[in-house]
Amino acid sequence: MTPLNNKTLKSLNPVVAVPRYERTDLGCGIVHFGVGGFHRSHEAMYVDALLQQGIAPGWGICGVGTLPSDRPMQQALDAQDCLYTLVLKATDGTVEARVIGSIGRYLYAPGQPEPIVAKLADPSTRMVSMTITEGGYLVSDATGEFDVNPGAAADLAPGAAPASVFGLVAEALERRRVAGMPGLTIVSCDNMPGNGNVARRSFTGFAALKNPELARWMDDNVEFPNSMVDRITPVTTDNDRGELSERFGIEDAWPVIAEPFSQWVLEDGFVNGRPPLEEVGVQFVTDVEPYELMKLRLLNASHQVVSYLGYLAGYRYVHEVCQDQAFRSMLMRYMAAEATPTLPAVPGIDLDDYRLTLLDRFANPHVGDSLARNCVDGSDRIPKFVLPVVRHQLEHGGDISVAVTAVAAWARYLEGVDEQGRPIDVVDRRRSELEPWAARQRSDPGALLALRGVFGDLSDQPQFVAAYRAALTALHERGARATVEALRG
Repeated sequence: MTPLNNKTLKSLNPVVAVPRYERTDLGCGIVHFGVGGFHRSHEAMYVDALLQQGIAPGWGICGVGTLPSDRPMQQALDAQDCLYTLVLKATDGTVEARVIGSIGRYLYAPGQPEPIVAKLADPSTRMVSMTITEGGYLVSDATGEFDVNPGAAADLAPGAAPASVFGLVAEALERRRVAGMPGLTIVSCDNMPGNGNVARRSFTGFAALKNPELARWMDDNVEFPNSMVDRITPVTTDNDRGELSERFGIEDAWPVIAEPFSQWVLEDGFVNGRPPLEEVGVQFVTDVEPYELMKLRLLNASHQVVSYLGYLAGYRYVHEVCQDQAFRSMLMRYMAAEATPTLPAVPGIDLDDYRLTLLDRFANPHVGDSLARNCVDGSDRIPKFVLPVVRHQLEHGGDISVAVTAVAAWARYLEGVDEQGRPIDVVDRRRSELEPWAARQRSDPGALLALRGVFGDLSDQPQFVAAYRAALTALHERGARATVEALRG
């Protein structure tokens, strides 16, 4: 077994593709916040492919971790010269491995912000990207405005050393402004409607509180293009590490497992240049919204539809649920009858084919995508992925049967025990707020609707309220499988 690092690249199994470009002077024009599995299977993979062609010098990536939980990633990447293995597993069982070398540095923020601020303020840095989760932008679902949390509040205190992504970026932009340097392009790679617009509200909202003059400068010198990103990337397990070692002879502390499918659609609005990512399959468009809505309401919302119901029924992986004909039929009904009517035409995309492709991707047994991964932070995901479908359908007299059942299944999941009596580890940043309401649902099926930060005006719409209460009652009295059987398309 060969440990992965710069010195061992040439001695790895020859079937594993490795970087052919020089990594000792990579040049990091991109700073990325939130170096998890998805970033490493997606953006870092595209940049690696670009560097392999030798046409984009200086566009390597400097990864940044801002949370104490990012320490293990820093340690794993530092030990491997920031190299890692990307393993792609196809539905037919084909496995492909390649070593990704596009991350040149990894900086850990807690307790040592200056190297990160200095890198962001360096003239060589031209783009900042991020995967900080849907809730990480601190934009209120109710007001659409920046909502200061304790971390942001600490960064806003006079003389505070920056620690959050907002504080670090604002400090660097202020240095660039004072020095007369160009601004930056900030690219959100998180799953949100108008993710660039959300990022703009977050970063300029923070800057306005910190330094109004900086916020005004940002209006003219910082761009926030919207983007749509797609690749199913489950959490890496010890079994994945063992399989990589056994199959390819590579010792990798943190490989990434993903499906072969990958898509990145990005608005072409940058300041201070951009990498020519169109050379490696990234699609640049003037308006990303049709692609974004397609992905959010078909893929992301479909994950919500199958994950809570499937988990309650006793399944633990997405492919298990999607190989069950009752669940598959229900999902097909949701996509065709509820989600697709809410979508505009998507240039170059046949939505019938897209839906069938999604079903095949979900049913891939080799990726091992857990339902638990897709159930994380439902209080952020349900309002962004599922409730917009409900609202559109209510406004146009359309069907909401499956979508509202998915919302009810999330509420049932929050009770913390599945239908077999096994405990559920509910992972949600609002957990302490949600649990007391969920505990009341047996006697009051509409209890959770009091949370207007999640449901907004839907809590006042009789058709939604009645359908939601009926669905939750059905889940309590009949269970997930019987409820799903009644929804088969």
